Amino acid sequence: MIRRAALSLSVFVALAAAGLAAPAFAADAPPPVTAQDHVLGRADAPVTVIEYASFTCSHCADFHNSVLPAFKAKYIDTGKVRLVHRNLPTQPANVAAAAAAVALCAAPERYFDVAGVFMRDQANLRTTGPQPWFAAGIAASGKTREQIETCLDGPTIRAELDAQIAGADAAGVAGTPAFFVNGKPVADHSLDALSAAIDPLLR
Repeated sequence: MIRRAALSLSVFVALAAAGLAAPAFAADAPPPVTAQDHVLGRADAPVTVIEYASFTCSHCADFHNSVLPAFKAKYIDTGKVRLVHRNLPTQPANVAAAAAAVALCAAPERYFDVAGVFMRDQANLRTTGPQPWFAAGIAASGKTREQIETCLDGPTIRAELDAQIAGADAAGVAGTPAFFVNGKPVADHSLDALSAAIDPLLR
């Protein structure tokens, strides 16, 4: 079930997730955007913002809950930016990896719905535990619980999550959330900082 799937991924992500706290970058850009990525915005948007995030990271939740609505209205809905969301699970690694897997198993058009639910309800993990949190994510997935569990038991999602973690590692990402604007890192996830990186590229 969901609990078993989460535990099966814990060893897989433990080393990559251990100790992540604040973004740090090497000189390398993240891997290019492919059809496997989950993207908000037009494919031909002039600016691409890649976000590495964890569904158990409080700063990631802050971005999605407090910054993303204004960012979406200013840049994504106007066709100026496409936002690419990639997963880099942080502690507790088994919970974050299982949540990422649920989102990846969702119907493609529901990925950001699941992400939004997990970020919105993240604070409830401390009081309610993970089961209601996962249930809400699954309810937003466009698939049944049985379909999600079948997906979690297969090798495809593990390989996809592995590739996202490897891409973050190759780009020198050492914490979440981490943002790249047209391949260049931006350390601050505030709207002002992202705007400062994006606006010169739109002139």
